[in-house]
Amino acid sequence: MAFARGNGRRWSLRLLLVCAGSLALTACAALAVASDRDALWRVVRACAADARLTGLPFPCLSVDLKDGGRGHVVLRPPWTNDMILAPTRRIVGLEDPFLESPEAPNYFAEAWRARDLIATVNGRRPARGQIALIANSRAVRVQDQLHIHIGCLLPQARRVVAEAAQSLPPDTWRLIGPVIPHQPMFAMRVQSADLDGVDPFRLAHAAFDASARDPADLMIGVVGAEVSDQDEFVILASFPHLPHSWRPVGAEELTNRRCLGEAEGSGS
Repeated sequence: MAFARGNGRRWSLRLLLVCAGSLALTACAALAVASDRDALWRVVRACAADARLTGLPFPCLSVDLKDGGRGHVVLRPPWTNDMILAPTRRIVGLEDPFLESPEAPNYFAEAWRARDLIATVNGRRPARGQIALIANSRAVRVQDQLHIHIGCLLPQARRVVAEAAQSLPPDTWRLIGPVIPHQPMFAMRVQSADLDGVDPFRLAHAAFDASARDPADLMIGVVGAEVSDQDEFVILASFPHLPHSWRPVGAEELTNRRCLGEAEGSGS
């Protein structure tokens, strides 16, 4: 009888693993369908389910299951070399009021911590000034689940942001650029080595909700910076009708699919 019970437990575990794997593979296939705007949400749920059943994050790179739906997953979509962080809570986009509530986690801080998972072409860790975190506006996003792109800033954008960081007053929004052709952006310098206690969602919403007319129109970004040998950040914000701006932009226009790692201290 004990032998039969032991076999039963093993078969139950195998069945759970097969079910979790099948669910994950189905979700991955769904994410490849660009027209399915809920595909990412299904992948998030599959990763969370797999983590609960097996302790493994597949098909995600990592899963954090905090209580109350305050967790997140990190995954690498099949069509790009950058990564994305998505909440385990259903949040359609950065216009969701939950992001400004006291219960909301600091998803940008979690995305910054995930930067070590960035895949580079030479296997070296990207320099601080290379790394960009981008949350797209409704106009350019293709999935209706909040996600933050984690990748490397395009060289031109990187030069503009790095130069602006040297003269930006801290904690004050200023128009800089063009960061990429025909695209100026508002930028704020933050004197902090990490994003704990600094929430770019709240800072950008407080400054630009009225100007953007609709919170969903905001694009919010964070770029690592170094000023006077101190580790800092530059927070970026863009929205329609910005002077001299041609069109909405997002992670596709700002980050590079081929991320070249650089040794720390090699400059920003």
